[in-house]
Amino acid sequence: MGKLAVIALGGNALLRDDEAGSIEQQEANTLETIENLIYLLKDGYNLVITHGNGPQVGNILMRNDAGEQVYGIVQMPLDICVADSQGGIGYMVERMLRNVMKKHGIERDVVTVITMVLVDPDDKSFLNPSKRIGKLYAIDEADKLKSAKGWDFKPSSKRKGYYSRVVPSPEPVGIVNIDMIRHLVSAGAVVIAAGGGGIPVYIDEAGCIRTVNGVIDKDIASSVLASQLGANEFYILTDVPNIYKDFGLPTQEKLEFLDRKDALHYLKQGVFAEGSMEPKIRASVRFIEKGGEKSVITEAKKLEDRNFGSKITLNYEDGDN
Repeated sequence: MGKLAVIALGGNALLRDDEAGSIEQQEANTLETIENLIYLLKDGYNLVITHGNGPQVGNILMRNDAGEQVYGIVQMPLDICVADSQGGIGYMVERMLRNVMKKHGIERDVVTVITMVLVDPDDKSFLNPSKRIGKLYAIDEADKLKSAKGWDFKPSSKRKGYYSRVVPSPEPVGIVNIDMIRHLVSAGAVVIAAGGGGIPVYIDEAGCIRTVNGVIDKDIASSVLASQLGANEFYILTDVPNIYKDFGLPTQEKLEFLDRKDALHYLKQGVFAEGSMEPKIRASVRFIEKGGEKSVITEAKKLEDRNFGSKITLNYEDGDN
């Protein structure tokens, strides 16, 4: 069996900031991204693909709001919305991948797995919800929803006088569906899994699966998935070609090669943007610490260039890739 790579799609892989989010736009972006993965399949890699869902699940939540206000439709909880986004995005990625493989004469099966991810119900994030989701609310509407539904809110960073709903973002500790994903990979299938970081769940005292109100960082969840599968390589595709120290500042510096020690040093210094690059670095380091060979952060279009992106390894030495 060939090497196994886990590819986390993010940034502009599915939806770009200046787009309305039509299915035509998302399919075109997905098709372009998938084209850049083909060389890995041609090289004999087995692939597991993960993806984000931020804009998509935000739209699902807003449809929830509109359905309740206009038609009196009962809102679905967050875990159902995440599962909904996994199915829709997974279907889109799977269909585009099948079409691209046909174009290149590659015969592999593709399977989308609705993925539950284990979290600790006592995770400290439940005491301080911080992940912004959904639309913006005026203060009076936010107060009503907090009273009626128990939702938490924080002032919007984008629009003065408005508030964002916030939910916990617990750390992932395991993948519920891991045995089936491993079986599918060993059978040669390309697997799409852990979409949007997965659906956060926990096991209660009776051994039953229970849901929690929260979302999981997709890069951290992808790292856990990659480690549990024993993947050789972990790729995080984003909208910048490399890791940069002090991104956007006069002191900006490209960091092309990092070992674990240096990555941890920079994380401690806080030189990576919190909520964007910082969790990607943490996810990459976590993968390396669990036995991964190499983690790469780059743009999708840079993949086929063998000297692409920024690489994180356990111990980097001149000449290693």
